[in-house]
Amino acid sequence: MTPKKEIRIGLIGTGLMGRTHTNGYKRIGDFFPELEYRPVLKVVCSRNAENVQKFADQWGYESVETDWRAVIARDDVDAIDICTPNDSHAEIAIAAAEAGKMILCEKPLARTVAEAQKMVDAVEKARVKNTVWYNYRRVPAVTLAKQIVDSGKLGKIFHYRANFLQDWTISADVPQGGTGTWRMDVDAAGSGVTGDLLAHCIDTAMWINGAITDVSAVTETFIKERMHQVTGKVQSVGIDDACIFHCHFENGSLGLFEATRYARGHKALYTLEINGEHASIRWDLHDMNRLEYFDHNDESVVRGWRSILVTDSDQPYMKRWWIPGTIIGYEHTFVHQAADFFQSLETGEPCAPTFQDALETQKVCEAVIDSANSKSWKDTGAKNI
Repeated sequence: MTPKKEIRIGLIGTGLMGRTHTNGYKRIGDFFPELEYRPVLKVVCSRNAENVQKFADQWGYESVETDWRAVIARDDVDAIDICTPNDSHAEIAIAAAEAGKMILCEKPLARTVAEAQKMVDAVEKARVKNTVWYNYRRVPAVTLAKQIVDSGKLGKIFHYRANFLQDWTISADVPQGGTGTWRMDVDAAGSGVTGDLLAHCIDTAMWINGAITDVSAVTETFIKERMHQVTGKVQSVGIDDACIFHCHFENGSLGLFEATRYARGHKALYTLEINGEHASIRWDLHDMNRLEYFDHNDESVVRGWRSILVTDSDQPYMKRWWIPGTIIGYEHTFVHQAADFFQSLETGEPCAPTFQDALETQKVCEAVIDSANSKSWKDTGAKNI
């Protein structure tokens, strides 16, 4: 057996995304055994020495650091995985690129287009491999949806709509800033639901349906002040708690998007629907292994929405897993992206979404916030991804 080529991973950040990414690395050798490259969990970094050591012991990292700069400086690290709050993405990624490291960055790419552009410039100058963890592309049913759209079965696309609904910040007692609630702090996050939830919807939408050219948005911050965990003071809230926007796509279709953390009863309701001239498709994260499909070309007596259970081996990614009829979950999307990244090292092809792709999503996010603030339509300047 030919020895595998090692890619030594330096993980920065030990929160939820640090766990999901690590699980992806640990599983690809079992389910994608033909890959020429294999990840080695070389070092994990977090500021708290006790916590990072516990993480390393649980997940199998060989060593720990408490300063991300030390990780980048190490000669025994090939790839940097950024799982930190958004305000540190640019600094870490640019330093990693300058050190010649591959980079896998959690979404969104940055807080602003300006930050994201500097990150793109850095990886292009250094010519280093890069990808951004917009993992919902790797849900087999969502990948199948793209394949169906690309096949032309829907015909001309008229509408794309998506929403992402949560309810975890309704209480005024939820603080902003600090561990666990940094997404509530505009300085750390850059924006609220737009950069956190709608960024997923926008990435998927532009991947499937092409560029979003202009937007008209409204946002709301329902609770205007919250205690800040770091300062201990009650401070103004700068993020958007909810956002609704409509838009035009480059292909002439209309888009309608909504995200909120104030939809009581919804923990992570992410849905999308695409309506075309001949057919429609829709998907729901809560039933993530199913894709619903309506084809107007069916005979009228049997015409109606059909439910496609995406578990067969000829459907995206599913030949890697179990038998038809048995499902997979959220964690598998990260296994798929990790495998695709390692496959791209063999082929030399980019592993989408790249930093450049994520920059296009950032342009739309920023236009959404600008539109809401100015109460006017805004062009995005986004290109197809």
